[in-house]
Amino acid sequence: MSLSLDQARTIIETARAKGRDMNLKPLSVVVLDAGGHVLAFEREDGAAPGRFGIAQGKAYGAVMLGMAGTAQMARAEQQAYFMAAVNGVYGGQVVPVPGGVLVRDDTGAVIGAVGVTGDTSDNDAVAAKAGVEAAGLTAEI
Repeated sequence: MSLSLDQARTIIETARAKGRDMNLKPLSVVVLDAGGHVLAFEREDGAAPGRFGIAQGKAYGAVMLGMAGTAQMARAEQQAYFMAAVNGVYGGQVVPVPGGVLVRDDTGAVIGAVGVTGDTSDNDAVAAKAGVEAAGLTAEI
């Protein structure tokens, strides 16, 4: 199974709605396929223009490492040299914090990732999870 554009749009729409429900700051949401390619992106009005890079870095690290942002942050805290090396391998594109969420299908296979940024990293992850679940998929935060 692969992640469809319609599912990506549902993820973004629902993540943004969850952000509004939680009264979060303006969010930026990106959805990547299993190869790390952008399927869809939206930046809410009022979000800083540089948010694409952060959202993409959260999702990219998740999909390329097969490790959600929360796990990446824990790894960075325990083995900073490892995450620094990983970031070197990926040209500085990895942002190892919550808000980078793995997307799994019903067999447990990774089919993509979502990156949300704009509020606290933990709140970003909650919004991303809501979006993934609304698309009928499993989120690993």
